[in-house]
Amino acid sequence: MRVHRSSPKLNVRASRWLTHAQTEKRDALIEIEKKYQAMWADSKVFQSNAPSASESALGSVSAAELRSQHPKFFGTMAYPYMNGTLHAGHTFTFSKIEFSTGFARMQGKRALFPLGFHCTGMPIKACADKLVREIEMFGPEFERCPVDEILGGDGEGGANNAPPAKQTQAREDVTKFTAKKGKASAKAVKVKYQFQIMLSLGIPQNEIHRFADPQYWLTFFPPLCQRDLTNFGARIDWRRSFVTTDANPYYDAFVRWQMNRLKELRKIKFGERYTVYSPKDGQPCMDHDRSEGEGVGPQEYLALKLKVKEWAPEAEKLIKGNVPPNANVYFVPATMRPETMYGQVCCFVGPKIIYGVYQVSTEDFFVVTERAARNMAYQGVFAKNGKFPKVMDLPGSSVIGTLVNAPLSFHRDGVRILPMETVLATKGTGVVTSVPSDSPDDYATVIDLAKKAEYYGIKREWAELEIVPIINTPSYGDLAAPFLVKKLKINSPKDTKLLADAKELVYKEGYYQGIIIIGEFKGEKVEDVKPKVRQKLIDSGEAFAYSEPEKSVISRSGDSCVVALMDQWYLDYGEDTWRKQALGWLDNGLETYTPETKHQFEGVLNWLNQWACARTYGLGSKLPWDPHFLVESLSDSTIYMAYYTIAHYLHKDIFGKQPGLAGARAEQMTDEVWDYVFARRELSEAVVKGSGISKEALTSMRREFEYWYPLDLRVSGKDLVPNHLTFFLYVHIALFPPEYWPQGIRANGHLLLNGDKMSKSTGNFLTLDQIVKKYGADASRIALADAGDGVEDANFEESVANSTILRLYNLKEWCEEMVKDQASLRSGSKDGFWDRLFENEMAGLVYETGRSYEATMYKLALKSGLYDFLGARDFYREVTTAAGIGMHRDLVFQYIEFQALLLTPIAPHWAEYIWLEVLKKPSTIQNELFPKIPARVPALTAAREYVKVTSSNITSAEAAQQKKKDKGKNVAFDPKKPKRLTIFAASKYPAWQDKYIDLVREAFDAVSLTVNDKDLAPKVAKMGEMKKAMPFVQGLKRRLLNKESPETVFNRKLAFDEVETLIDMVAGLKKTTGCSAVEIVVVNEGAKSGTLMNGEGGGVEGLPASAEAAVPGTPTFYFENVVEGVIGKS
Repeated sequence: MRVHRSSPKLNVRASRWLTHAQTEKRDALIEIEKKYQAMWADSKVFQSNAPSASESALGSVSAAELRSQHPKFFGTMAYPYMNGTLHAGHTFTFSKIEFSTGFARMQGKRALFPLGFHCTGMPIKACADKLVREIEMFGPEFERCPVDEILGGDGEGGANNAPPAKQTQAREDVTKFTAKKGKASAKAVKVKYQFQIMLSLGIPQNEIHRFADPQYWLTFFPPLCQRDLTNFGARIDWRRSFVTTDANPYYDAFVRWQMNRLKELRKIKFGERYTVYSPKDGQPCMDHDRSEGEGVGPQEYLALKLKVKEWAPEAEKLIKGNVPPNANVYFVPATMRPETMYGQVCCFVGPKIIYGVYQVSTEDFFVVTERAARNMAYQGVFAKNGKFPKVMDLPGSSVIGTLVNAPLSFHRDGVRILPMETVLATKGTGVVTSVPSDSPDDYATVIDLAKKAEYYGIKREWAELEIVPIINTPSYGDLAAPFLVKKLKINSPKDTKLLADAKELVYKEGYYQGIIIIGEFKGEKVEDVKPKVRQKLIDSGEAFAYSEPEKSVISRSGDSCVVALMDQWYLDYGEDTWRKQALGWLDNGLETYTPETKHQFEGVLNWLNQWACARTYGLGSKLPWDPHFLVESLSDSTIYMAYYTIAHYLHKDIFGKQPGLAGARAEQMTDEVWDYVFARRELSEAVVKGSGISKEALTSMRREFEYWYPLDLRVSGKDLVPNHLTFFLYVHIALFPPEYWPQGIRANGHLLLNGDKMSKSTGNFLTLDQIVKKYGADASRIALADAGDGVEDANFEESVANSTILRLYNLKEWCEEMVKDQASLRSGSKDGFWDRLFENEMAGLVYETGRSYEATMYKLALKSGLYDFLGARDFYREVTTAAGIGMHRDLVFQYIEFQALLLTPIAPHWAEYIWLEVLKKPSTIQNELFPKIPARVPALTAAREYVKVTSSNITSAEAAQQKKKDKGKNVAFDPKKPKRLTIFAASKYPAWQDKYIDLVREAFDAVSLTVNDKDLAPKVAKMGEMKKAMPFVQGLKRRLLNKESPETVFNRKLAFDEVETLIDMVAGLKKTTGCSAVEIVVVNEGAKSGTLMNGEGGGVEGLPASAEAAVPGTPTFYFENVVEGVIGKS
């Protein structure tokens, strides 16, 4: 049967359809993008090299001096994994380093952004192995797979649906691959098989069988990654790309050198340790090998052996004949608080849990859950590794009432097994020992059991054994759990939130401040006693170490992982000296951009320890000294940024089949050569002779490394801080001199799509290829910049990308029109008021945009560099049109040039088009510098803000009158009849306010930014003008508390000439308000008269009441109708 390919479910919210007009505009922009992508590739504009010997002779200056003489920027992101195409989340992270690279070029730096292709680890091999099994089951084209099997038996789509036509057309050139469906397509139904996932990637059905060979993935996906990023406009130097694993012998040699040196430094060690392990795969399951549970590590417990003294009747019947009569049977609870075992009063099981009885030896049997037994089987607990022989099942309900011996317990005659509904089979061993003196949950449960003994089917006295004090705490006494349960009014075991709060309080204070008051360690601190009691129980044979994954971990092969105790090679992260070096660099050398990222690193560095660096399954490089093992995927990817610096010298293709500029073979790259290239040793004749590589080639590679290193910026998702980014920091510190340690790490949040989590199963998912085809590169890049910059989750809004198409197209057309019709623009002097305001505003926005780019805050850069810049142009166009003077040619051209430059990092194609085809510049904008212009003039900035606010207040007041009139209400004037506007400006503040300003100045503390109301209020009251003074005083206080500059608040002089500004506004106000006259009146002291400042001038008497409210910087105004040539109030 032909396989049915389901249609994707439509996510209505995520769909953002383009109109026909938008599609045409998008296609026009995409055509521009393709043109310049080809131009950049042909001109090799993004291929960056270290200064040549002719620019700076080799060895003539130090590496630091070379970098100073020729400023550089080197940035990278985590290389993507090659088991699929890039999606929007990858692209968001990519955009951060892409924008940084673009801006670095504009700072006059040589900028390098390389990208490799990660193939190490289990994912590819696991997927390939699944396909092998599926081909065996269903045939090479999966023709024997029933439709119902694919759909999970739900019949969706129906068996009668016609299957797709067989795809037989051969496709040899993978770079021409075009996906028929996105990754979400086949995920709209429940995916059961690996070949379905391949179908969802757009792989033709008759070609999927090729992916059963894991090496085929390495040839298939990297070209698609390069294609998609090229279509996005990436500034990547593709000469330096490579695939990982031994598929590239040069990279393989690099990884082996790295591991050799780490072992020599005793950073890699061998020994027995707990590690998350996949029994199915037969090897440790590290973060990149997992489909679920990334970041989860082993949780260590102490497993107690509670020997059965007397079985409950039902359990005794079940046990009989299955377990030898004289056998030792132990219930095995797992605890993290061995110091509290003195206080055991009972032992809990889940009455609905089915336990197993597992044979540990000839005479010993354990009662635990199967999950716990499976973990123990890989920790040396059972006779044979990986085997946990079960002799029988035992329902939890059957063992209630069983009497067991509890090691160390005050109750030497034994304690009973009692029921606890909240016991989980998925945590610990499913058996929980009870210490109600120091566990709020235990106390609440035993109280409940005692109250409802008949309901639970137990004897009341079983739950009423004496609760013995074992730990004294400063806040809660020596029975902390009972104290807090009563204090917090916890009434039953169902009060889970309150119990969780109480548990945290008890455990924290008990550990850090508690004193043991029972047993041989009486009088000692709990934190000191804990390891002693643990060891005492282990030494006595009454307990053993036990570990399990903190949470569920599922391997890429679908295996539920355990914790195994095994001999293995591991990186000794967390070793004291190494950790202190890393913490020191974090504090005094590394730029993390946000305090949240720094705090996350601090947390990880303080808990991270040994990490298994080798495994036996998957793809990768062999461990040099133990080739049975492969280097683990998070251990071969810590310093590959150094490899980028010389990759083009080593090979011309990503597989290293063609030697690069150095002309060296992979086997010539000895450990000694890597040491020299990476500044770990100086060059000797022995190295030159031993390697057979020319001295010129070796010194050239050393020049590339010394110039580009240290890495200036590493960008990654915040989820990689607990592993990759911390390893990256550790290994750089171990292998390189401090001069070459990383300079910056920028962690970003996850990406939402249209406000929701990206999900293939819901269809709310986009690949990079889909984004660019749907919106074009520049509109997509702008939407990514707009998505957000912090470590919190960002949001890619398709509506932003959609609207950006229109914005970019219209702006392009306007620029073209301005250049074409430049003769119609004003020329000559550009010293007019509006010209100066516009020029000043552009200067300020250019400065703000540059600052935001430097801080890697691209949403802010986009705001000032596009949205606000457009707003400044619109304001200039409107006011000059209203004034009847039009825009000045020089300023229009300056605006167009600045706009192209400001958008170059984010929207390079659009910027290039404007630069070359509209402005007719001679060479690419990619080599232009960011604008350097005079600083913004504060007086002009203040004047512009004054104009905006005053104009808005006037037009809003007029509109309000019209609304009142439309509702039939009385109005002060008829907006539709001829009218006059009078604006009242005050030359100085009312004299009565001066004394109150002095009082507030005295009461204000500039350091704490507070006002002493206790002293201020009586002084104001004493002046006798509370009614008018208090609102003024409160206004001053409000401005100060809102952190407005005290100098601005107290020194009440405007930075600009208010009257001159108002006169400049007259022409525009006439047009916007439709007034036949606009008069400017400066109000005299007392506000009864004033002076007309425009028109015929002269004195004005009998001013309206509104004139009195005018103060410098805040004018008032008055509309009145003009009737038949006579001015009169309406």
